[in-house]
Amino acid sequence: MNAEDRILNEIVENVLYRMDQNTGMIAIALTQLGEQDVWKRPNKASNSIGNLILHVCGNITQYVISSLGETEDIRVRELEFSTLSGLNKAELLQKLKATVNKAKEVIKNTTPEQWLKKREVQGFEFSGVGNVLHAVEHYSYHTGQIAFWVKLLKNKDLGFYDGIDLNTKNKD
Repeated sequence: MNAEDRILNEIVENVLYRMDQNTGMIAIALTQLGEQDVWKRPNKASNSIGNLILHVCGNITQYVISSLGETEDIRVRELEFSTLSGLNKAELLQKLKATVNKAKEVIKNTTPEQWLKKREVQGFEFSGVGNVLHAVEHYSYHTGQIAFWVKLLKNKDLGFYDGIDLNTKNKD
């Protein structure tokens, strides 16, 4: 395997890891909530956890599944924020997992040409690499918002890194 293929494989492996990590963190956060908490908004300028999950699903669908996967863009972004109820915790988590799994399949099956092809998404033009980096960064950003909101609601640490010594120094 040449260096370019090894680099691409390493990028794909890390993208998939980060997507799974974010999904796991959101799953942990949801276990701390009652059903009544999922659609609460901290204020009028903020979104509920349910809205954030719908938004992440829409973004991953548009940037990865549709764009990189070269399928029709069916996202209706406004609904991600205007929805006030309708899905419970289990349904939201299932929707998130299904979206992430579909995106991971697209990512795994992407050719080198598709990784480099420029596409316009939401008025921005990026390569497949740029679109996937955006989706992963966006997913992480909103995972942090969900974690923060759950910590505020429940006044407790979520234990994402329990059992891991985060003070360990770097090694070569």
